[in-house]
Amino acid sequence: MTVLRTATLVAATVATGLSAGLFYSYACSVMPGLARADDRTFVEAMQRINVAILNGWFALSFAGAMVLLVAAAVLQFRGGGGTAQWWVLAATALYAVLLVVTVTVNVPLNNRLAAAGDPGGGIDLAAVRADFEQVWVRWNVVRALAGTAAFACLARALTLTGR
Repeated sequence: MTVLRTATLVAATVATGLSAGLFYSYACSVMPGLARADDRTFVEAMQRINVAILNGWFALSFAGAMVLLVAAAVLQFRGGGGTAQWWVLAATALYAVLLVVTVTVNVPLNNRLAAAGDPGGGIDLAAVRADFEQVWVRWNVVRALAGTAAFACLARALTLTGR
């Protein structure tokens, strides 16, 4: 049971770290880089990114992190995880924030951006960008912070488990 509990905690930490790193990368490089682009480039790039990210590898780490977090929390509480169990529970709650923000804010914005149509098709690119960029970037920072905090909680849980 101890091996399963530790392996699940490690897997949850890796998956959570991958998601946190993704949103951190957007916050630190992708969106600041696109902020310097013209409206057509911005809209087209984000539309293409939003299609490309819908792949099995992303789904595995993004959704898999929550599955692993819940499993790790259950195993910690059932196995008498001590203080570590509370860190895993905190990580699970923080990752839930990341998921809720993604589902309620970022994905609907991505869908609206896709629905705007082809950037070369005569749409008002400045208006499309204005309706998307600021809100998406702000809430992506929330996702990055929540994911990073969840990862830090899991790192703490791992150090406590290793003692």
